[in-house]
Amino acid sequence: MEACQPIVNTGLRGVTIASTKISDVDGAAGKLVYRGYLAKDLAGKITFEELIHLLLFEKLPDRQELRGLSAELVKERSIPVAVIDAFKQMPRDALPMDVLQAATAMLANYDADAKLHAREAASRIAIKLIAKFPTLVAAWDRVRNGHAPLDPDPQLSHAANFLYMLNGQVPDEDIAGFFDTCLVLHAEHSFNASTFAAREVASTKAHMYAAVGAGIGSLSGALHGGANTRVMQMLLEIGSVDNVEAYVNNLLETGGVIMGLGHAVYQTDDPRAHILAPMSKILGERAGDTKWYDLSQKLEVVGKAAFKNKKGREIYVNVDFYSASLYYYMGIAVDLFTPVFAIARVAGWAAHVLEEQFAGAAPKPALYRPESDYVGDYCGPETCTLEPIDKR
Repeated sequence: MEACQPIVNTGLRGVTIASTKISDVDGAAGKLVYRGYLAKDLAGKITFEELIHLLLFEKLPDRQELRGLSAELVKERSIPVAVIDAFKQMPRDALPMDVLQAATAMLANYDADAKLHAREAASRIAIKLIAKFPTLVAAWDRVRNGHAPLDPDPQLSHAANFLYMLNGQVPDEDIAGFFDTCLVLHAEHSFNASTFAAREVASTKAHMYAAVGAGIGSLSGALHGGANTRVMQMLLEIGSVDNVEAYVNNLLETGGVIMGLGHAVYQTDDPRAHILAPMSKILGERAGDTKWYDLSQKLEVVGKAAFKNKKGREIYVNVDFYSASLYYYMGIAVDLFTPVFAIARVAGWAAHVLEEQFAGAAPKPALYRPESDYVGDYCGPETCTLEPIDKR
């Protein structure tokens, strides 16, 4: 009788590693749930500040709770002068996600709460990080372009304030509202790569700055948060709807990937994409040029058909596909698309860190320690014999 062979689940696909009350993704049905609510039912109907309360404190806020949380977020928007000084010393071509990760680590040095392993301290850090991320991203973009960072405007919402700090202009209600909806849709997505990274670090009882820093590192990868940047780069390369079919055919013939199509979980269209697409169209119409929306729409149709023809199976649009043109219409630099993703997702990361470390009456003792299948059979069935360096 043959010995049982170990099953290695590459990428932990299908492996359940923890329970959570925060969110769920039903890939077959195309549903994203935030603490019992369908994300598509919340988008455009609640503000990002309301969603923060839902994720961190497990309920949608009443008016008094919302005022209190909003005031805390406004109070915590400023960042240490030392961080701005550090930005000025960095190469102007530094990757924005690397800058954000470095700044997040720096923030821990200025926060006494980082030394306290308690839910109340971690909750305060969560609010600080959510409040400061827009300031960090906007400040870096201005510094690298030779401009002085702008102070946060306490009169503006979380979404509107970021766009103001980025370009010095208060956005109109429609653009601010669209960006707020983007933040709601990007805030949480269950155990994706960056959330898993944050929870794994949190399981060691590291503070939230360290755990969120790990999430940033994971999100920076081209297969995760970096995908929306690559979608826009692809659109810029195609240039015109007339070039879509030739581009797609060449890409598939050469083994390339159509960025923004396909997802590790969804077996249907990502529900968030259907909310983002109309917003992209509206902003294109307002700008008097729907080119990037039109190109995206044509690419979706042609890409899906070509993929099915060549691969014999369906492929579906994901959240990155239409967020690219939408952010581009908002005047956000292409290499800031992933940091903007982080501005939203930090709320989800923070909620998961709180759950990982403080779910229940006492901190959880679990420490993530997966097993691996060692296949390094270098010296046969025995371990290798060490040879002196002169005999190697």
